[in-house]
Amino acid sequence: MSNATGRSLQDKLAAEINGLVSEGKELLEYVKDEDPTNILPFAARYHTWYTRALAVVKTLALDRLDEFRLYERDNKRKILDAVSYVIEDYVQGVQPSPNPYKPELKFDVMPAAFVKLYTQVEIISSCASRLSDILANIRGVLQADLFDSELDAARHLKQNGHLRAAGAVAGVVLEGHLAEVCRNHNVPMKKKDPHISDFNEALKAAGIFDVARWRGIQSLADIRNLCDHKKQRDPKPDEVDDLIDGVAKAIKTLM
Repeated sequence: MSNATGRSLQDKLAAEINGLVSEGKELLEYVKDEDPTNILPFAARYHTWYTRALAVVKTLALDRLDEFRLYERDNKRKILDAVSYVIEDYVQGVQPSPNPYKPELKFDVMPAAFVKLYTQVEIISSCASRLSDILANIRGVLQADLFDSELDAARHLKQNGHLRAAGAVAGVVLEGHLAEVCRNHNVPMKKKDPHISDFNEALKAAGIFDVARWRGIQSLADIRNLCDHKKQRDPKPDEVDDLIDGVAKAIKTLM
């Protein structure tokens, strides 16, 4: 996922969240101000809002999905009171039975519905704070899958005797991953077109890589250079294996 694509997706999701929060607040005003006997306008808007909001919660707040659903309906409740009253009860015009011990007390559905809807709107609002982390995780997963596919291609080339090509492909994967590590740690690059050694030096200077890790990456860079430059000797099969295996380990352990 490119930075431009990631930003575009983030902007779209942020706009959807903001829109849902605004619509949710309008629904809250309806519950607070309107006559519950004329519920049809609210019901139509709420069901549309809930469907869109549920999709956002599934994507960005899965840990609160059950809670979000429970405020809309509760199929397992045993009694209907102020605590178990849900928004679908409000939509259907359900009125709990009077308290047999205090029949003079009338159940007010507005506060019960308002509290449940208010909490749903707050859950949607909280999704905005998770947006960057979720998209970063998605980007990392997609990139890891891409790198795995490219390393599979490198192994295939090596098995068919194309040692230089296999090493070159593995080198590209390592270079791309180190670029991502630098972005994750906000490590600036001075060169416009940096290579493995440049990323490696920058990460060491920033304290992200210790000496042992820096040496390991430099060793992989040396094999990659051997594959890229025909003026040097041909790479050996075991060297290309070391490069591919080293890159595979790096993309799993260096974040």
